[in-house]
Amino acid sequence: MSNPKLTSFRRIVVKVGSSLLIDSAAGEVREDWLKALAADIARLHQDGKDVLVVSSGSIALGRSRLKLPAGALKLEESQAAAAVGQIALARIWSEVLGAHGIGAGQILVTLQDTEERRRYLNARSTISKLLEWRAVPVINENDTVATNEIRYGDNDRLAARVATMTSADLLILLSDIDGLYTAPPSVNPNARLIPVVVAVTADVEAMAGAAASELSRGGMRTKIEAAKIATSAGTHMLIASGKIAHPLQAIADGGPCTWFLTPANPVTARKRWIAGSLEPKGTLVIDAGAVAALRAGKSLLPAGVIRVEGQFARGDAVVVRGPDTHEIGRGLVAYDAENAERIKGRSSADAAAILGVSGRAEMIHRDDLVVGGPRSTD
Repeated sequence: MSNPKLTSFRRIVVKVGSSLLIDSAAGEVREDWLKALAADIARLHQDGKDVLVVSSGSIALGRSRLKLPAGALKLEESQAAAAVGQIALARIWSEVLGAHGIGAGQILVTLQDTEERRRYLNARSTISKLLEWRAVPVINENDTVATNEIRYGDNDRLAARVATMTSADLLILLSDIDGLYTAPPSVNPNARLIPVVVAVTADVEAMAGAAASELSRGGMRTKIEAAKIATSAGTHMLIASGKIAHPLQAIADGGPCTWFLTPANPVTARKRWIAGSLEPKGTLVIDAGAVAALRAGKSLLPAGVIRVEGQFARGDAVVVRGPDTHEIGRGLVAYDAENAERIKGRSSADAAAILGVSGRAEMIHRDDLVVGGPRSTD
């Protein structure tokens, strides 16, 4: 089986771990390595790819800047160190990407931002706008407020959720190892690199070892968990070594890595989730013009809505019906039922005046809409 080519992907999430980014002896960023990675990102960016970075390192960097002693940190100490480190980390990424004329935007997320639908939609919209502006979002878990009970605790799974949230078609986990081996190479010198994983089976999970670095919260187990999240949502994933200069170029040149393949793609997987996995909370009845617009691939605007039924919140799934009550599709609505009722049939400009804020232009964005659902049996 031939592996995919890096150039064939449209939207790529690159996860960078603390152990790669931070020199554990000096406690500072490995600047030469980061500049080489930024050059790789710039090359993809110049080729028209959307690139997102999930970057660890805020706690380790803050710890260094504050000159904290060695040893485990209490929760509030980790949070305070992250507050200092996040500023430094954002500045560093801004500088290395800015050297290539690329803007960087910092996004700090928590577990709830990727799991609760309304917050998920807000984060997705912000990231989408940054990508539209051709900036590179630099994303990290918000360690200043996340507690042990409400956090990812590793950026592998966070990166997988970011990849699925943004409909990325490739997730790259840069690691201190160049892929998945048949056994941990540190334990078994005869372990072999597995170049392609078609499905994450129990046998694949059994090959994963524990975390290998004091700076790393993850390990191969969290990478396998990330692979399950990504591939189930239609995102390919690969694990490759980040211990070399220009690690993305090495992947493009066919260097050693492990690909985790998915039979789906992010758009179809997301649409399938919207269409079949979410319980609709209400209904929007739309006019014939809006029906035609939706079938032509457009978003649903407030002007096309003629009736609002049910009680729903922003981000809930709703059924969309035509004027004859036949189901046209399903989608995630951008307004709660009360505000949808207030702005139905009105232009987007009128909607902003009515609500007193400039909200979403669309009632349902086309990315959050599945057209062609089952027809009504009424």
